[in-house]
Amino acid sequence: MFVVATAGHVDHGKSTLVRALTGMEPDRWAEERRRGMTIDLGFAWTTMPSGATVAFVDVPGHERFVPNMLAGVGPVPAALIVVAADEGWMPQSAEHLAALDALGVGYGLLAVTRADLADPGPAMARARAEIAASSVGAVEAVAVSGVTGVGLPELRAALDRLAARLPAPTVDGPVRLWVDRSFTVRGSGTVVTGTLGGGRLRVGDELEVAGADEPVRVRGLHCLGQARSEATAVARVAVNLRGTPRDRLGRGDALLTPGRFHRTDVVDVRLTGDPAADLPATLTLHVGSAAVPVRVRPLGPDTVRLRLARALPLLVGDRALLRDPGRHHVAGGVRLLDVAPPPLSRRGAASARAEVLADLDGRPDLAGELRRRRLVRVDTMIRMGVPVSVAPVAGDWLADPEHWRRLGDQLTEEVTRHAREHPLEPGMPVDALRQRLALPDRVLVEALVRPPLRVHAGRVAAAGADTLPEPVARAVQRVRAEYAERPFRAPEADRLVDLGLGPREIGAAVRAGALLRLADTVVLLPDALDDAVRVLAGLPQPFTLSAARQALDTTRRVAVPLLELLDRRGATRRLPDDARIVVT
Repeated sequence: MFVVATAGHVDHGKSTLVRALTGMEPDRWAEERRRGMTIDLGFAWTTMPSGATVAFVDVPGHERFVPNMLAGVGPVPAALIVVAADEGWMPQSAEHLAALDALGVGYGLLAVTRADLADPGPAMARARAEIAASSVGAVEAVAVSGVTGVGLPELRAALDRLAARLPAPTVDGPVRLWVDRSFTVRGSGTVVTGTLGGGRLRVGDELEVAGADEPVRVRGLHCLGQARSEATAVARVAVNLRGTPRDRLGRGDALLTPGRFHRTDVVDVRLTGDPAADLPATLTLHVGSAAVPVRVRPLGPDTVRLRLARALPLLVGDRALLRDPGRHHVAGGVRLLDVAPPPLSRRGAASARAEVLADLDGRPDLAGELRRRRLVRVDTMIRMGVPVSVAPVAGDWLADPEHWRRLGDQLTEEVTRHAREHPLEPGMPVDALRQRLALPDRVLVEALVRPPLRVHAGRVAAAGADTLPEPVARAVQRVRAEYAERPFRAPEADRLVDLGLGPREIGAAVRAGALLRLADTVVLLPDALDDAVRVLAGLPQPFTLSAARQALDTTRRVAVPLLELLDRRGATRRLPDDARIVVT
């Protein structure tokens, strides 16, 4: 896939050259053909001698239409740079090359047109020198005339060689199709076009529209004028969308694989071009086919925070360019370092952030992201364009290994401190630990628990932590001694206080299984239930509350809640006349 750049204010042979190469008219509008000047994006394609298909995105050259040019150049991997022999290197040539350089385009070919009107040598020498100093680097050059046909076979052969050098595209990745045109076809509905730079599209696929909540479905596909059931990158495609109004989509929108992109309006970038400190406060960010105003905040010598006027589906490593439309100046290329950066709300945060960004190169790095973010969801990493190759520590949470180890140590310290300060509690509540450790999800707390700690009933404690403090254990032992002969006689409330068994102490004893609570201040020894069932089973069945109270040698204060507890546990069953039977 190629982008065609021109040199002057008018066509100067570019569109003529494309027509000669492809036999197709790249200028779609009558005004373009009347004025001899490309205004908007044009498209054409042809088959090379090797059998490979090469498609052209014909971009305008006039300075008034540079935004249109940038909408077409963004997704393409290589450039055919056209300079007229009788005009030479022009200001628009320099701006187009600056755009290619900013976007990191690394493959290209130079065609010097109108070679029938002037000596192509001077224009070729100047253009090759300019291009060699850019990301495109040294290029093959061909002198050609679209009118006479001189040089066309050589240009075709050079295009074939260039196509063979291009790296294989990624076809198994997610789709992000930047839309450069949207229109309606009668009987078919909405159609959008764009350059598929990566991934695979199929008829029937469900996609997302960036910024919209409703999914869309691919009704039909065309690639280079042919209906297809599938299209793979890199390719020019026309996508017929089912049930989507035309006004929902336009240039700068994107069709996306669901769940694979992070829409963001704040990004941290590395700038290649003008010094960050010299940038104006507002510029235009060009990425894909989108052009979005941004507010600029310099961070370091070559790092900048951009706040976008609208959110875009961006990934770590994306390339874009910043342009000052008022000065017709490309301020530089940017590479996205972080598409979900932290806020800069504290004094000194900007300089600290610049130090972090100084070590980033824009290549997705899971280990580095985990070090910086400490804890992050799998989905967040995937949407940022960072491949996930490690298992989550809990749920869908990923953690930096060193931070996870420190959290485990801190959890142990917190549980130990809580046990020391609250000896009668059965451990530290999980949610209290979550807040103390500043964790976003309680599943992380539970995943951090390691022996001898354990999670039970929503609390974290050491194994054996249900052992009662010595004063409470002594009080329970006195209850056992005093009521051994009459086990169904519960101590009165004032006697419990005398023994040192207040509400907290009773609660601890009940949780430890040392006492059985029937009501707020009615407690028995824990084996009282089994003993009661044996006594009651010896009564004539059914039996009354009074008979049970006498058999158990206790009071109504104890007998009522004791029988109700036995009913709930299924040991006894209450009959309609309020009598009961023991369930065997």
